[in-house]
Amino acid sequence: MIRVLLADDHTLFREGVRALFGTEADLEVVGEASDGQEAVRMAAELRPDVVVMDLMMPVMNGIEATRRIRQAQPETRVLVLSMYDDEEYVQQLLAAGASGCMLKRATGDELVKAVREVVSGGMPLDPAVAARLVKDYVRLVQGQEEAAAAGALTPRELEVLKLVAEGHTNQDIADRLGLSRKTVDAHRTNLMRKLGLHDVTEVVKYALRHGIITLAAGTDG
Repeated sequence: MIRVLLADDHTLFREGVRALFGTEADLEVVGEASDGQEAVRMAAELRPDVVVMDLMMPVMNGIEATRRIRQAQPETRVLVLSMYDDEEYVQQLLAAGASGCMLKRATGDELVKAVREVVSGGMPLDPAVAARLVKDYVRLVQGQEEAAAAGALTPRELEVLKLVAEGHTNQDIADRLGLSRKTVDAHRTNLMRKLGLHDVTEVVKYALRHGIITLAAGTDG
């Protein structure tokens, strides 16, 4: 039997999930909690296999309750049920130790399958939640690639990058840095190649994104 603790502040919802699980031969609801603090206490007492956890609850939210349960009982899995697919929530839930995240619009069959999956070591995610994570991962990889590219710039190229982003012409930059126009042209070409940038607009966006210039500083044009 898979022993389940339900944690949700809506009695009607808990009753519905209890009734759903009651139709499954391998699922047993061993307790119900109406807030996060109660969920932590009951998880310690009952030692369930899975806690089906609401995200937004009074006294203590599902993220903090998940964190405390997982710290105290690493063997207990937490499957979070949420109304939200916001990437910030998802990141916090996974960091807290959640074994999966389903949205409350999931069907009964999907929820039952998710409970069984977390017990077997899987990490069920609602498709919308999974899509958020993929987008976040792509942004992370892109950021790492950009950081690596920026690290490949020489100190002089970084100087030129900042001045270009601020709107200075190559001749202005040459005068400021005491270089020839031809040398500045070469630095500009090299840094744009290294960063994969194609025009001044992309240079400005890159510099803003990485804090090389600020909106307050603006550009000269």
